Amino acid sequence: MAADALSIIPGAVLRNLSDKLYEKRKNAALEIEGIVKQLATAGEHEKISAVISLLISDFTNSPQANHRKGGLIGLAAVTVGLTSEAAQHLEDQDSRVRYYACEALYNIAKVVRGDFIIYFNKIFDALCKLSADSDANVQSAAHLLDRLVKDIVTESDQFSIEEFIPLLRERMNVLNPYVRQFLVGWITVLDSVPDIDMLGFLPDFLDGLFNMLSDSSHEIRQQADAALSEFLQEIKNSPINEFVKLGGEQLVPYYADILGAILPCISDKEEKIRVVARETNEELRVIQADPTEGFDIGAILSIAKRFSTQSLGYKIKFNCQAPSV
Repeated sequence: MAADALSIIPGAVLRNLSDKLYEKRKNAALEIEGIVKQLATAGEHEKISAVISLLISDFTNSPQANHRKGGLIGLAAVTVGLTSEAAQHLEDQDSRVRYYACEALYNIAKVVRGDFIIYFNKIFDALCKLSADSDANVQSAAHLLDRLVKDIVTESDQFSIEEFIPLLRERMNVLNPYVRQFLVGWITVLDSVPDIDMLGFLPDFLDGLFNMLSDSSHEIRQQADAALSEFLQEIKNSPINEFVKLGGEQLVPYYADILGAILPCISDKEEKIRVVARETNEELRVIQADPTEGFDIGAILSIAKRFSTQSLGYKIKFNCQAPSV
């Protein structure tokens, strides 16, 4: 199959792809990208496979460093040429086209792995919709692609959780049971990755998870409950200052209880405890405490009075908003 690619890609392009100069390799890759886009438009899938096979066998598996570099940048070019072409067909009106688009993207992702990440948000958005596709074959193909993309994300160091969260937040209010399962699955997978701090973004999708607890599907309720239980355990294992950061204004009704718990710790004999207590106190102070939202001034004053008689070496301050009239 690799030999067939020699008639597709000009010899000069292949020579430049293994050149010692980066600019020549880059320009060769751009030409390959253009060739692959033309092949994709024409439906020449076997020729595209031949190009990929050539890049792997003659370049990325080569003992020569410049060949390997050229092979990798060439595969990246194939990814750009194919992924953008295939992804736009994931929402085609014809179910067979959607199926083949999933199949094509699966084969691309399986080869290029980490380079697939740059298209993650676009692919995720499409997979979210395909999870509820009316065609069972399309759903099955989408599930296979979804599992592969999950594997790629969990092993990648280039996945951006910051760019992904807004997209997840937009989808959390969808009521379709298949989409809900899809979303909880992704939340659970991402939370299992050590380098991804899903807990820090919990407020962005917490309401959506809570809403799923009342879903008519027992399976969805179980999945949402399991995800929430895992986050609760993580919160329990985190210092209280992290909990306060996450809760923000939602903790206003419990302001006095938290304050009463941390104030004695500010003068604790253990330095680490004192540091966490002070940090928590600072986090509490920046919360906009509105009496109309459950902020109990009387309870706060009682706490302040109780501890003001002790020489603990700190000042009590809080940010209280006057109720609007």
